[in-house]
Amino acid sequence: MKFSDEQIHRYSRQMILPGLGGKAQRKSQEAKVFIMGVGGFGSPAAVYLAAAGVGPIGLADSDVVELHNLQRQLLHRTHEVGLPKIESGKRTLESLNPEVNVQSYSERGTSTNIREIIKAYDLVLDGNDNFPTRFLVKDVCYFEGKL
Repeated sequence: MKFSDEQIHRYSRQMILPGLGGKAQRKSQEAKVFIMGVGGFGSPAAVYLAAAGVGPIGLADSDVVELHNLQRQLLHRTHEVGLPKIESGKRTLESLNPEVNVQSYSERGTSTNIREIIKAYDLVLDGNDNFPTRFLVKDVCYFEGKL
């Protein structure tokens, strides 16, 4: 599949890097990345992945945007205080890059749902601040052979 003129223009800085080019950009666009927690770590990671054309991107978080989040969580805006973080995040990513495919999961990661979610992705970024969930995600990634 060929790149559109808009895609070439959008991703040109990445595509001209030695060793990357169009082939690496295509792989980035096909990579499926799941981000567990869109707070202090997951938020900027999601922004940079969407800007780079990575997708689809899965976002999971059960919290809402709070005013004190905004100084470190780049994914959210003041007018989104009170909204679920995944809703705010999806809006931001889609406005940054309309080509990005964002899947959102508002439920907490549990032993009954997290394995099915993670199976669909190539790479998992764990940005949650809940240690039992962090250990669960780590275990599922191990058993599913995910990075």
